[in-house]
Amino acid sequence: MIERRLESVILQHLQLNKIIIIYGARQVGKTTLVHRILEKLNEPYILFNGDEPDVRALFENATSNQLRALIGNKRVVVFDEAQRIPHIGLSLKLLYDTTKEVKIIVTGSSSLDLADALQEPLTGRKLVFKLFPLSFKEMCNHTSLLEEKRLLEHRLIYGYYPEIVTRPGHEQLLLNALTESYLYKDILSMGIIKKPQLLDKLLQALALQIGQEVSYHELGQLIGADKQTIEKYIDLLEKSFVIFRLMAFSRNLRNEIKKSRKIYFYDNGIRNALIKNFNPLHLRSDTGALWENFFIAERIKFLNNELKTANTYFWRTHNQQEIDYLEEAGGQITAFEIKWSPHKKARVSRNFVKTYSPEAIHTITPENFHSFLL
Repeated sequence: MIERRLESVILQHLQLNKIIIIYGARQVGKTTLVHRILEKLNEPYILFNGDEPDVRALFENATSNQLRALIGNKRVVVFDEAQRIPHIGLSLKLLYDTTKEVKIIVTGSSSLDLADALQEPLTGRKLVFKLFPLSFKEMCNHTSLLEEKRLLEHRLIYGYYPEIVTRPGHEQLLLNALTESYLYKDILSMGIIKKPQLLDKLLQALALQIGQEVSYHELGQLIGADKQTIEKYIDLLEKSFVIFRLMAFSRNLRNEIKKSRKIYFYDNGIRNALIKNFNPLHLRSDTGALWENFFIAERIKFLNNELKTANTYFWRTHNQQEIDYLEEAGGQITAFEIKWSPHKKARVSRNFVKTYSPEAIHTITPENFHSFLL
């Protein structure tokens, strides 16, 4: 069993008498994490799975008395895949307000309608955590730093989804199944997407543009959709924890790019499955982009799992001066240049240094990346 960093974090925060919300894509291990937490709590519990129709029917118009009857003498109540349960926000509010001694844990594979359903009813009553695919740090703790560094090329190609890591030898088959059936199941089930084939085309186009600035207008022309549709679909994919955006950092310089964005995948294996390319690195032309996606995604996981707060960006000017990745925290800016070749020297813009006085500028290579992820 690979221990998740959020296990100890959530166990600690359960003592604050708040509803614990765990968001994360399907198949990242939310249910496994919850069962581990339940084992550690060692208290009577009941689990409601929102994927089951009879569970959804139970909460259709449940009153506080009915909710209390449902949980009986249980000390812990879990709602798994809660985004599927109608009126879940109101049910949770009633449960929380009338059973103060009960611990409540909620998981959702999408923050689409679940976040909206929970926003108003649970104001001041909840703590939100995000569970991503396994992280470099979690795997180092499970095996060793040496072992994970040896497996770096493998991770760049196949990623860190739990089933991919724990069932070696079947990576391509499992990743193909994941991208075809699970990845955006919730988006499709909600009926928001009118043309699912457009979603596939968009994901493939984004997969081929990691590390590049993304134009919604150009994406629309490429796949045959208008700009508004592209923007809506990207927002849905981000709320389903498939992709994330980095916005351009801009404060002072006239020639800075201000309204652009780059899009990355939370997992390299998902990205490679979408374009059907599992070739080894020496046969690829996108190694630099894979490395950039890997490091930035791992850094996002690290900040999330360690409960560190930072705004994340990239920086670029119209005359092609660029910094791959920036973090702004506590009024300080840290810059990261990400290079696959340890011998390739990073050139940092003097204008950027002069204007923003970054606290640190790091060149990230396969030789030193672990220092920023542990």
